[in-house]
Amino acid sequence: MTDRILELFSVPTGQVAVDWNSIIQQQYCPFLSRKCLKIRKSQPERSIGTCSVSYGVKTQQKVIICPYRFLERQQIFLDCLHLLTLHEPGNELHKIAEVEIPGGSVDYFLVSARNHKIVDFVGIELQAVDTTGTIWPERQQFLRSVGVEVEQDFDLDKGYGMNWKMTAKTTLVQLHHKVETFEQLKKHFVLVLQENLLNYMQREFNFSHIQAARLGDTMHFHAYGLQFDNHEYRLGLASRSSTDAAGITTALGLQVSANVELEVILETLQRKLSSSNLLII
Repeated sequence: MTDRILELFSVPTGQVAVDWNSIIQQQYCPFLSRKCLKIRKSQPERSIGTCSVSYGVKTQQKVIICPYRFLERQQIFLDCLHLLTLHEPGNELHKIAEVEIPGGSVDYFLVSARNHKIVDFVGIELQAVDTTGTIWPERQQFLRSVGVEVEQDFDLDKGYGMNWKMTAKTTLVQLHHKVETFEQLKKHFVLVLQENLLNYMQREFNFSHIQAARLGDTMHFHAYGLQFDNHEYRLGLASRSSTDAAGITTALGLQVSANVELEVILETLQRKLSSSNLLII
């Protein structure tokens, strides 16, 4: 299987005349306007910086592996404006990150306010594809290929893969809880994801009842494509669809076991088992 980094610290790896030494030293993420938060666990002071990769021998899909990659140009927030049904000209718009609600944490709230009072809001969740293994060797090999001196701190035999199954299942379980909260409040909730992940969900889960977006639905799926345009990768809205809380229950219940939450917990714990967290008495 062929894997290749497409963007490192938002810069396309195919660009020429790039000062990669400076980019690696700065570790800057333009999507967050701060240091990249995608860090190496063994060296938390070092940011990995990988935004997207090309994955697969035949399909060579462009896969976003960092959720903050979706913040490009703030387009995802503009694409949710129509869901602020109480918003009026003259109102202020706010983007508020990491808000705890019953059912979990929400990545962003798009808020309409007038005279410092909230008039309406939309919850927005970002979902990139989780990886298995480590992307570090691929990153280091790329840097060597463009003349950056890097230490030999990686194993060439170790690679990474796309964890489509776990990403999709975990996402739907989390949505199940959060959408119920938004439905009770009669507000909208949006999942921002890539079209290839949505395609996987449609194949593996019961999505036949989830159709083109309707304003009356609580749960909205905004799927984006990643295309190379004018020497850079750009997001573009590919499709919109929607359902309600019952629709998410149906999507989960017909294709996975009733103990789906237990499965997700067990799979998460299984991946984290290692000698480093062994309890020695």
